[in-house]
Amino acid sequence: MSFFDKIGFNKLKDGLIKTKDGLMGKVNRLISARKKIDDEFLNELEEIFLLSDMGLDTAEKIIENIKERAKTDKYEDEQELNKIITEEIKKIFSETTSQFKSFDFEIPKKPFVIMVVGVNGVGKTTSIGKLAYNFKNAGKSVLIGSADTFRAAANEQLEIWANRAGVEIIQNPNAKDPASVAFDTVQSAIKRNIDVVIIDTAGRLHNKSHLMEALKKIKRVMQKVVSDIPNEILIVIDATTGQNGLNQVTEFNNALDKVTGIILTKLDGTAKGGIVIKINNELKIPVRFIGVGEQIDDLQVFESDKFVEAIFEK
Repeated sequence: MSFFDKIGFNKLKDGLIKTKDGLMGKVNRLISARKKIDDEFLNELEEIFLLSDMGLDTAEKIIENIKERAKTDKYEDEQELNKIITEEIKKIFSETTSQFKSFDFEIPKKPFVIMVVGVNGVGKTTSIGKLAYNFKNAGKSVLIGSADTFRAAANEQLEIWANRAGVEIIQNPNAKDPASVAFDTVQSAIKRNIDVVIIDTAGRLHNKSHLMEALKKIKRVMQKVVSDIPNEILIVIDATTGQNGLNQVTEFNNALDKVTGIILTKLDGTAKGGIVIKINNELKIPVRFIGVGEQIDDLQVFESDKFVEAIFEK
């Protein structure tokens, strides 16, 4: 692991400390107390998983796999028992993979357009600012489109984050149609040979049907400029909201045909980081990025192995 990778991993560990203490601490204490996989051990382990927001289906799947492993694999100490548990959790992630291995990824065709959706209050604006910063830091040219024209504050907040990130922003607070801002942003990006375009969208849920129709229109209008965009539709959800966040993913996914990835924010503020495992198992939509702090560089590309290591590392 390089020096810079180590810094990133340490930030990840620090950001997941509540989950590590809550989930790993309890698992370690259980392993020390029981030392063997029997029904009582498995029942207590399942309860720990449920308390971490892993969800019943996911917890039962992992427990069943551990039970099968125990029949065939010999384990002689606590460390090997811990290894069995972490390996079975890692298997959950193998079913969904993210194309983002780093912010410095190869762009097959410019511009690479990311449409960001999600309800108000989940950290959508800050996530867009952090995405823009990280892409720019990786050597990409970035343009933000402020297509949340329903809230005047949204434009102001996004402009502040664009300035922090050192990237340009296309905005028209007086535009009645948010799709027109998205259209102008993509056209401008093509003319200027921009690498990455990030389109912000409204997140009001008090009128769901109106919101979803507006999002569909943004997607349609952008496709008049380039037929195969957006390249990614990322939904931002708050890790502290549990099942409610998963319900939001389902609603947006149904409306937009295909949400391609998830930005999971506020993981540093919860002991229930098991929701990441639940998302991968139940929704089969990859977590692309995770927020583990307030700073502009605290949005990280999600890597499942490092995530599990950060929680279960002794």
